[in-house]
Amino acid sequence: MGGATETMRAVVQDGFGDADVLYTAEVPRPRPLPTEVLVRVHAAGVNPVDWKTRSGGGMSAVLGEPPFILGWDVSGVVAEVGFGVNTLRIGDEVFGMPWFPRPAGAYAEYVTAPSRQFTRKPDALDHEHAAAVPLAALTAWQTVTGVAHVEPGDRVLVHAAAGGVGHFAVQLAKERGAWVIGTASSRNHAWLRELGAHDVIDYHTDRFEEVIADGVDAVIDLVGDAVDRTSTRSLEVLRPGGILVAVPSGVTPELLDLAAQRGVRASAFMVEPDGAALTEVARLIDAGAISVYVDGVFPLAEVADAHRRSEESHGRGKFVLRVAD
Repeated sequence: MGGATETMRAVVQDGFGDADVLYTAEVPRPRPLPTEVLVRVHAAGVNPVDWKTRSGGGMSAVLGEPPFILGWDVSGVVAEVGFGVNTLRIGDEVFGMPWFPRPAGAYAEYVTAPSRQFTRKPDALDHEHAAAVPLAALTAWQTVTGVAHVEPGDRVLVHAAAGGVGHFAVQLAKERGAWVIGTASSRNHAWLRELGAHDVIDYHTDRFEEVIADGVDAVIDLVGDAVDRTSTRSLEVLRPGGILVAVPSGVTPELLDLAAQRGVRASAFMVEPDGAALTEVARLIDAGAISVYVDGVFPLAEVADAHRRSEESHGRGKFVLRVAD
């Protein structure tokens, strides 16, 4: 390839703020180091952590002060391989969640990252649907299998079951043989049952702790205590020895103490890059065991609109940026 002066189109922000701080610009194109690949990005997923970081929350403490390039969800094609890479080749269609929580710069035409943080894209998905998978599906995979250790016969409650992470958590828990209960708006109930939820509770009209009679073995909490004390209330429905996995807001000392008093566990969580787990997710997608829902696709130049939609959304699945055709 050419020299270090080559450029690419990317979404940049020079300061924290609302969606209007995002703009497209020409920036230097990265080059892969040994064990890294350069990926030509075809699509990039938009996650809540993106707009939280944009406004000064989220991973802003990790990324530091702007300017920086947001984004961690990538689907694209390997354009160059660094020395020592033996898992991927030029031309491979791949997807991944590189570097999280460090900056990955997915809102751009090219990204570089260790080759083993990517894996081959599911054949069943186009790039736009594949870009909706990595961060959300890895969060679901790691909470369901690695933290809650869901087993056949377990009862699992998923809060925000229709969202980006939630709709994967429902499917993965069902795939592992669990009885799945989800909280969601009534308009998403029929769809969640199609995905494998056995029971669905409308959080607008019902208090889940008053509806769930038999208790659950695990709660995948994608809402947090910041909204109507969802994490704390979830402790009430856990069976002895059960576990609450609190994803967005973590676990306070008070919540840990209350869990211990009730004879249950509470665990904080942060997703990690995991190419091997994504390979298994891709296998399940290609086998038809997991479906992916994309709520909207936006051109890269309309990134501000994508962020606004994501911030306002209480709907299904994910939003995606189309970077290349």
